[in-house]
Amino acid sequence: MSGSATSYSRSGLSDWIAQRLSAVILAAYFLVMLAIWVGHPDYAAWHGLMMATPMRIFSLLALFALAAHAWVGMWTVLTDYVTARHMGPLADVMRWALEVLFALALFVEVVWGIQILWGL
Repeated sequence: MSGSATSYSRSGLSDWIAQRLSAVILAAYFLVMLAIWVGHPDYAAWHGLMMATPMRIFSLLALFALAAHAWVGMWTVLTDYVTARHMGPLADVMRWALEVLFALALFVEVVWGIQILWGL
């Protein structure tokens, strides 16, 4: 039996909460961006909005929510489908390798997103 994606407990409650909370944040971000796009379609308005500190913070929160949502979802899929029953005796090694690759990809996404948002 596998543990949890967000803790070492055997309960999936923390994973469920992280997935739902990140989904709410992403949905709110999408709706805000859609409303802004409908109301301000020109570049100057977008640039001014994205340079505002509250929008940068909201975008950073959405970026972290996307990473958390992707991590829990990826972990769930890998633990469900990359098993010895489906993949043979090397399933644990394969799952670990895929988790490491995905973690690195999410790390790059978050670092790159921070560089874009804050101009670092």
